[in-house]
This record gives sequence, C-alpha cells and structure tokens, in this order.
Amino acid sequence: MGRKSEMIRLEYYVALAFALYFVGLYCLATKRNMIKLVLGIEILINAANLNFIAFSAYRLQGFVDPLAHSIVIVSIAVAGCVSAVALALIVYAYKHYGTLDVRKLRRLRE
Repeated sequence: MGRKSEMIRLEYYVALAFALYFVGLYCLATKRNMIKLVLGIEILINAANLNFIAFSAYRLQGFVDPLAHSIVIVSIAVAGCVSAVALALIVYAYKHYGTLDVRKLRRLRE
C-alpha cells in the first residue's frame, strides 16, 4: 500500500551536473553571441549548485546539511545579480557598437 520513499542515487545527480557543466563549457567555447556566453556561465553555476545540493543530501544518511542549501541560495542570488549587470553591459555595448558578436567587438579594440 504505502510506497517506500527512495532517494535517487548520487551518481545520477553527479552525471547530470557534469552534463550541465559540459553544456556550459560548450557554450563558452563555441558561441560568439554575448547573451549566449552569459547563459553558458549561468549553466556552469547551476551545475555547481546541483553538486552542492546532491553532496549535502548524501553526506549522512537521513540528514540534510542546511549549510549547503544556504550557500546555494546565496549563489543563486549572486548569479542573478551578476547576470543582470552583464546583460546591462551587453545592452550598452549593443547600443554603442551595434553588435553582440565578441569577435567583432575585439576588432574594434585594435
């Protein structure tokens, strides 16, 4: 009758976090659009947050460390502020230079 509550194994969370990490690295390595670069950075931060939560839940059986959750909440808030500032700078760069392509903006520096 009653279903036993089972936790998903830690390996699945770590595999998902690594997949997110590599997607973020792929975005940073291949994309030229500044908005996509900011999204890649956000994906990397979310992968790290997922690892924090997963490792805190599996540290001791039946006990979840609240410190990791508070670190993740602060990390999410800081990442939101950083992305807001980055997007504001991107809007300014687009208005000033008319492009979001990183390679074209590097050529303007020369």
